[in-house]
Amino acid sequence: MTNIESKKTSITRNLILIVLSLQISFCIGQVKEKPVNDTTENGINNQPINSNQSTTFPQIHTNLNGMVREFVRTMHQDKKGNYWFGTNGSGIIRYDGKTLETVSIEGVRPFNVVREIVEDKAGNVWFGTDYGLFKYDGEKFTNFSKKEGLQDDEIWGLTIDKSGLIWVGSTGGVCLFDGKIFMPFILPDKKVENPKSMLSDKLVFKFLEDRNGTMWFVTDGNGIFKYKNGEFIHLTTKNGLADNNAADILEDQQGNIWIGTFYGGVSKFDGKTYTDFTKDGIIEGVETYNFCEDSQGNIWFSAEGYGVYRYDGANFTQFTTDNGLTSNVVQSIYEDNKGQVWFGTWQGISLYDGQKIMNAKDKEPWTN
Repeated sequence: MTNIESKKTSITRNLILIVLSLQISFCIGQVKEKPVNDTTENGINNQPINSNQSTTFPQIHTNLNGMVREFVRTMHQDKKGNYWFGTNGSGIIRYDGKTLETVSIEGVRPFNVVREIVEDKAGNVWFGTDYGLFKYDGEKFTNFSKKEGLQDDEIWGLTIDKSGLIWVGSTGGVCLFDGKIFMPFILPDKKVENPKSMLSDKLVFKFLEDRNGTMWFVTDGNGIFKYKNGEFIHLTTKNGLADNNAADILEDQQGNIWIGTFYGGVSKFDGKTYTDFTKDGIIEGVETYNFCEDSQGNIWFSAEGYGVYRYDGANFTQFTTDNGLTSNVVQSIYEDNKGQVWFGTWQGISLYDGQKIMNAKDKEPWTN
């Protein structure tokens, strides 16, 4: 993919983000759980598989037997071994070891976009969607929306901290959920010079709680905030950040903080010094995200239009379509409990088995 094509892809992606944005609102209240009645076992409605479904992008590798119209945005394998796929345009897809099926929740209008999937200590699976927050307890789904206290139903960021609190980042702002009440969490009113938010100046794309208990907030165009014991530190290009439009964040096993951005590439922060791999010419592609640290300690991430990179602690290895990847535009990376690394791309799902990248269906036939 040429630089021009990469820029066009980035522009198209940003336009999609803008179209998906909803009106910003503020709300807080006591939560009354709304159990969603389901008509099938385990709260999953079996949907007929449509292998002939039209897709937005030509599908070269598996698109889960026609269920994925666009691409897989996020993936998770829960404690029971179930695979969950959060898609852009096709909602939630689940594989329980026997059946691959689309999740349909009775009483809730079809929602299209699932951006985050996390699991709490009790085994509840949480979904951040374009229709609010969903909890699946193994039997039923519960939906939380602005009526229950969310700042906005359009969710982008979602994490669970070590104390069990759920952090939600929506276009309306950040809130904390303790299982009963949604509580607004207000970031400082500090702005970078000429901020360029894509969706909302209140939005947090990603959260990270590091090993020291510090919370990191990756904002939409306003750099990164660090928070601990009531005090905030604002990280921007003026004090070392590669780009104020940060996109993703990860803490590795050594305690280094990896930061991906939309326009400044990828860097590593050891607490004192930034190492900027993109500006140093080691990494191609300025739009970087989808960090994943595998069980071997390798750091994986995508570079828009340039495939994916793997860092083994000393060297970077780039994987593109020349190495088996179906597309150089990758939207999600995840390692399952077998040590396989999955890649959700614009043209299907690829998989790395430790030796090579291939069509996921060649290693996991149930995805076909």
